[in-house]
Amino acid sequence: MEVEFYGKAERPSAVVIRASTAIPDGIHFITPDDYSQQLGAMKRPAGYLVPAHRHNIVERSISITQEVLLLRSGVCEVKLFDESNQVYAKIELHQGDLILLALGGHQIKMLTDCELLEVKQGPYAGENDKTIFGKKE
Repeated sequence: MEVEFYGKAERPSAVVIRASTAIPDGIHFITPDDYSQQLGAMKRPAGYLVPAHRHNIVERSISITQEVLLLRSGVCEVKLFDESNQVYAKIELHQGDLILLALGGHQIKMLTDCELLEVKQGPYAGENDKTIFGKKE
């Protein structure tokens, strides 16, 4: 399975799965085990049954918000920033692409009209949830 990793290999700051990525049979987890957002890909045949289950209550400590964006339509550009707030990567996303923003800073510019779905941990911490830096483009 082709997955794009940005940042350090052992602790990527962003992970991109393109809409065109073929998913092999089975289930494949992509993120490190300690990430608070676990990104996996699953391909199962018709009739396959995931057993009925519920997730146990497990106390977890989360120190940074990680978010997943799924681009439903349009084209956007994601800039990734290092610890010094310097751009180190620009990623163009197209319809159906998915990105996990795990570490570091990011900026998202809509190049066309876009629809995105966003998933991240809660509860929302209001103004304490993020630090805005740099100039608006």
